[in-house]
Amino acid sequence: QLVESGGGLVLAGGSLRLSCAASGRTLSSYTTGWFRQAPGKEREFVAANSWSGNRTYYAESAKGRFTISRDNAKNTVYLQMNSLKPEDTAVYYCAAKSGTSVYNVGAYNYWGQGTQVTVSS
Repeated sequence: QLVESGGGLVLAGGSLRLSCAASGRTLSSYTTGWFRQAPGKEREFVAANSWSGNRTYYAESAKGRFTISRDNAKNTVYLQMNSLKPEDTAVYYCAAKSGTSVYNVGAYNYWGQGTQVTVSS
């Protein structure tokens, strides 16, 4: 089970840190990713962290503003989001999978319930 937290309402230019806590499985064995879905749009890739933790991947929209990290001792993955923009408004989901493919929504086996992020201008 994956449980996200940390979403909320923030002004443009502000920051939020999302957390994804896992139970029942060890996240260090999985590639973990963050995705988001805005109303009327498809779910899209935001960032991912390889199972080893040595490699990170970002969507162009997230580069330079978002940072994905993990704390294996806490079995938790984080998404630090800085310089938030109104277009970042969406429900954010964490996900986990085996294997190396990181960008494809359909490749992820396990999903959280999502946390709402709203950025006001």
